[in-house]
Amino acid sequence: MAQKWGAFVSILLLSATAAVAGGWADNFKILDTDGNGTISRTEWEANVAKLKLDPAPTFTAMDTDVNNSIDTDEWAAAEKMAKAFPTGCKSSTSSWCEKQY
Repeated sequence: MAQKWGAFVSILLLSATAAVAGGWADNFKILDTDGNGTISRTEWEANVAKLKLDPAPTFTAMDTDVNNSIDTDEWAAAEKMAKAFPTGCKSSTSSWCEKQY
């Protein structure tokens, strides 16, 4: 359950960056430096600072198939989840949001 909450928080942090950095697709391109259509853990660690996140979301929270890369489907799922998550929950530190969504 704590892992799900961490994933929500991580994705929300990433979504807050979308407006600043030009959107989810632009952020994916920034992180996918070799252009192979996935973001490797190495690419993430080397380039996540370019998104100016504090704290940065965890790679593990978005790598749902645990293959050590984030593909466009995982990226889209993270975007969808972040957009669906209500504003009230974004600032909450309680677990009540997890139960509702």
